[in-house]
Amino acid sequence: QVQLVESGGGLVQAGGSLRLSCVASRRTFSTYYMGWFRQAPGKEREFVAAISWSGGRTYSADSVKGRFTISRDNAKNTVYLQMNSLKPEDTAVYYCVADRYGSNWSPASMDYWGKGTLVTVSS
Repeated sequence: QVQLVESGGGLVQAGGSLRLSCVASRRTFSTYYMGWFRQAPGKEREFVAAISWSGGRTYSADSVKGRFTISRDNAKNTVYLQMNSLKPEDTAVYYCVADRYGSNWSPASMDYWGKGTLVTVSS
């Protein structure tokens, strides 16, 4: 079992930045792909970004490319999502996820989920 705890959400003006953090409970953190999903009010949960075990490969949704950066620190069991140039449409609950193989980034395929952290971007 892997427990994931997100932090760093909050209220920010459009154009601003936030950094989300997610701490994993397990020492085998470095053997999991890590990622972020988000869910806006009235919408389905969607993929945001992911990172490989070592951090050598990253993936991101087209909607956040060039603005959001995912990174990880395996020594701290932590994954980060740096969000810049935020837009009102980025408003959502952001969820940290862990997946053993990283082969299918659909919500139903993720092994573990955090409880989420709310990001609100005002216009």
